Amino acid sequence: MHLTIEKYNPDWKKRFEELKKELKELTVLVDTDIQHIGSTSVEGLSAKPVIDIMIGVNSEKDLDKIPHLLAGRQYVYYEKYNEDMPYRRFFVKLKAKPSEWSFPEQINKNDEIPEKLHDHSLRLAHIHVIPTDSEHWLRHIAFRDYLKAYPDVKAEYQKLKEELGKKEWEDGNEYNEAKNDFIQSEEQKAIRWYKEK
Repeated sequence: MHLTIEKYNPDWKKRFEELKKELKELTVLVDTDIQHIGSTSVEGLSAKPVIDIMIGVNSEKDLDKIPHLLAGRQYVYYEKYNEDMPYRRFFVKLKAKPSEWSFPEQINKNDEIPEKLHDHSLRLAHIHVIPTDSEHWLRHIAFRDYLKAYPDVKAEYQKLKEELGKKEWEDGNEYNEAKNDFIQSEEQKAIRWYKEK
């Protein structure tokens, strides 16, 4: 599959604010911190036009409160990923209810992900639910703020994304793996920088 990488769009910030408002209302029973992360959160950086959102919860006990609060709407819950990443709950927000494309609302451990669900043009957002006291929360926030603070690192990341945007990928996960070496190397610097601020 070919992933569309678009030039930075100021509307991404507005879209995040709309989604944040909706998610705040849906998760009102849980204490949350909702953050815009990923490339769409960094002004001037190209990205897949899918908003990355991180919902921070107080502890791992709260993770399993979220799936049922988002059920019956435009979200697909990837329960399948919980085994590999027990510290996170992952959702895709679609442009319509999953049933409109005959998608399940929840993809369980042994389920195949429907091929059409890999189509990023059907997606509005990726939602990552993570405890705020975890290293995973810190690395996402630190990397975002580091890219904003260091234009040379942002330019290097931009160049990598442009190169990868020309290639064909099996799915979004394969594309993410191709960025992994760069991200992991810069994340370590970002975390040190963030802690020293």
